[in-house]
Amino acid sequence: MFRRPVLQVLRQFVRHESETTTSLVLERSLNRVHLLGRVGQDPVLRQVEGKNPVTIFSLATNEMWRSGDSEVYQLGDVSQKTTWHRISVFRPGLRDVAYQYVKKGSRIYLEGKIDYGEYMDKNNVRRQATTIIAGKKLVKIAVFFFFSFSFLKAWLHCN
Repeated sequence: MFRRPVLQVLRQFVRHESETTTSLVLERSLNRVHLLGRVGQDPVLRQVEGKNPVTIFSLATNEMWRSGDSEVYQLGDVSQKTTWHRISVFRPGLRDVAYQYVKKGSRIYLEGKIDYGEYMDKNNVRRQATTIIAGKKLVKIAVFFFFSFSFLKAWLHCN
């Protein structure tokens, strides 16, 4: 019962090679990111002439773990690592909602994809940048999971 749908899904991602056929078989791939964290700066709306506007902000995610050799859960020092992500929102409805309602310190959940790019800085040095391109979901999570009605209404409108 469950086995057949799984096999159908796996067939989409696995490349089948045939001894008789030498033609190119395209593989499917997946580039998806799920992030839950706090906004580090108020979003900025940028528009370069001839290109679509984009909302940009930073998002901090924390990873916590206990160090020490003890098997008892409560013993050991807690260590934490914060990772900063650059978020870009291109989708028109979501871009405007993010710019209007997401503020510094807001806790948000988003789905998107990773994008790697290069640019030249002021000193003509080639730099690499990693950006998260926000997809269809960007949800502001308020204290006690209470959503701002106007934010939720605007978010649902753009989806």
